[in-house]
This record gives sequence, C-alpha cells and structure tokens, in this order.
Amino acid sequence: MNISQIISYWGYPYEKYDVVTKDGYILGIYRIPHGRRCSRAAPRPVVYLQHGLIASATNWICNLPNNSLAFLLADAGYDVWMGNSRGNTWSRKHLKFSPTSPEFWAFSLDEMAKYDLPATINFIVEKTGQERLYYVGHSQGTTIAFIAFSTNPELAKRIKIFFALAPVTTVQYTRSPMRRLTTLSRQAVKSRLDVYLAQSQAGTSVQNMLHWSQAVNSGLFQAFDWGNPDKNMEHFHQLTPPVYNVSQMEVPTAMWSGGQDNVADSKDTENLLPKITRLIYYKFIPHYNHVDFYLGQDAPQEIYQDLIRMMEECF
Repeated sequence: MNISQIISYWGYPYEKYDVVTKDGYILGIYRIPHGRRCSRAAPRPVVYLQHGLIASATNWICNLPNNSLAFLLADAGYDVWMGNSRGNTWSRKHLKFSPTSPEFWAFSLDEMAKYDLPATINFIVEKTGQERLYYVGHSQGTTIAFIAFSTNPELAKRIKIFFALAPVTTVQYTRSPMRRLTTLSRQAVKSRLDVYLAQSQAGTSVQNMLHWSQAVNSGLFQAFDWGNPDKNMEHFHQLTPPVYNVSQMEVPTAMWSGGQDNVADSKDTENLLPKITRLIYYKFIPHYNHVDFYLGQDAPQEIYQDLIRMMEECF
C-alpha cells in the first residue's frame, strides 16, 4: 500500500500535496487533518514529522494506530503533516530535470535543509493559517533541522518545540554500514552505491551518502565538500565547506537517544548535548536501537506520551 492507502485503511482522513522548492524539486507531503474522532475543535495545533535517511513518511504510520506516532497525534487532537525528502519514492519529480539525469541527484543534506524544509514548512503555515508548529525529526530528519534552524533564524521562529529522536549531527563514533563507505574512493562509491540505493526502502542520492561518509571521516558537522576549492567557492564563497554551528539554534529542543543505536552513537550525542542552547528535555533509552524510535512496540510509553505531554503544556 502507498501512504494514502495506509492512512485510509486505518480509517483516518488524509490529504496529499505537492510542494515545489526554490530549486525546482517537487515534494510529496501528506496530512492527517484530524483523528478518527474529532477530539479538538479546529484550528488544531500543527505537528510536522520528518523521516530519516533512505526512509519516507511511511515511518510514522507503519505500526498499528495505537503505536504509530502520526495516528496517536491525530487522535490526540493535532493536525499532522508528514514530509518526504527530495529523491525518495514520494518526492522524485523536478520542474526541469528527470530522475534519470545526473543533475536531479546533485544534492545532499545541505539542499534538504536549505530548500526542502523552508518550502514545506512555509506551505503548511500558509495552508493552515497557523504561524508556528511543532517539529518531530528522526535521524536525518534531525540533521537537516539542526542545519536549517541554526542557519535560518526566520524559519526557526516558526518552530514551537523541536523533538529530536535519535539525533545526528557528527557521526564520528557511528558503527553503521556508512563507516564502510569511508574505505572506498569517491569513484568506487559512485559506481556501486546507486545499485544499493535502488534496492533500499525509499532511496536518496549517492551525493547524500558521500556527504555522510565525509562526516564519518572528518568528525565534523559540515556542508558537503564538492571535491575542489573552485567548486566549494562557487557553492559557499569559501575554499572549504562551512562547519554548521548548532549552538546558534534558538529553538526549544527535546531529545531522545538510544544505548544500542549504531548510527547515532551515544558518544556523538554526549558531544551534541552541551551545544543545544535551549535543551528542555533529554532521555536516554538504554535498550533502543536506531529504528526503535518509530518501530518500537514500547515507543508510546518510552517517548510519545512525554512528547505529547510537552505539546499539551506548550499549547
């Protein structure tokens, strides 16, 4: 089933929209405007959910309704929106480029943060008439938020609370398969990775995976290195890629991390914590791995009930 069919199957209303970014990508985004029972009068507070690497909005609706964050939020009286990053199954269109052209795939985290998030959030604000919303990100969904909210203060003002599940900025200590990419040359990665990604659940660009392997190698939270100083100059007006400064982000932030997480290693999280200037909540879950944050049978007890409580207190 596709996203619309899954939502309908469980008896929830849905809306689908196409959002066009400044650089021409067409992103498929989904809305569950209310729960199976309208438990709160409109206008309902807005929540935006952003998935992780090579994933999609299906992450938030793949368990039963009493276990899936999107359905729980809708039933708690929220207006729920779910994004899809450029290049995944639901966002594979462009105004000018075909997905068969190399130009279409010339993007990484930087572009998702610079173009995808502002376009999507501004669209939601316009559609709902609500100036501010709650943001929930998992993995790469937190990475692009840390970039966007620390470099785009206007966008940051639109976020009431940033809920970061398995947050990822630096990946110096990651034990994920990404680490294996770092032993290969850029060229070797480019000739094999597209084959692997074609078989993955929702896909991304090879350039995005190169960006992740760059982060593993450097230990820095940094923009994509285009491979030579001239190209970096063209993109960033400097010879080397800029380093992102998370401490410039002024959004109230709640974070959860897992002790068995091979991607967002707890050592990287420990380094990140002091840089969050407005940390309002942090919980370490010893038995959690990287996907338990949306697949875990106990996620409602471990995470979602506190997340919804914080929204209620803020509302």
